[in-house]
Amino acid sequence: MMIDTVIFDMDGTVLNTLDDLTESMNYTMRKFGFPIHTLEEYRRAFGNGIRYALEETVPEGTKPEVLDDMIVVFKEHYDVHCLDNTRPYDGIIELMERLKKDGYKMAIVSNKIDSAVKELNERFFKGLVEVAIGERAGIRRKPAPDTVFEALKELNSSAERSVYIGDSEVDFETARNSSLPCI
Repeated sequence: MMIDTVIFDMDGTVLNTLDDLTESMNYTMRKFGFPIHTLEEYRRAFGNGIRYALEETVPEGTKPEVLDDMIVVFKEHYDVHCLDNTRPYDGIIELMERLKKDGYKMAIVSNKIDSAVKELNERFFKGLVEVAIGERAGIRRKPAPDTVFEALKELNSSAERSVYIGDSEVDFETARNSSLPCI
């Protein structure tokens, strides 16, 4: 079977975003009077969306309404600061250029906020990655297959001709739920 489509995860796969995510999380924690954490402590919480990351790092018993308010603060801060320290991993741009030259279609799917996914894709992968999809209303986040299916639809591609590349258990589950082989 011939593969003609590559779907990438974003955070930890094509972009090193940990410093900016950590700074926005700690900004949010300080605003709400909660303890801040190290990048390593947050690393374990990232990958399942911002609500999950907050739930894993706020003090036990934090009310859902407070989490809702924290998400708003995080999004506002991250939208402004998502490019402060974020960079592609070494070799990613060259890989994508080669895939593009060889005729592959590419997409990025992420549990990151949709506006940030689109902004980061535009900034780092313009002209290489045609479709970038993040967390937004009306589409379930990974490991549900929705973002992958939406990317395949927008690329006019099929699961049978695609591969998923990620770096976490969530990515492995996403690939499995989408019936894609996973790298």
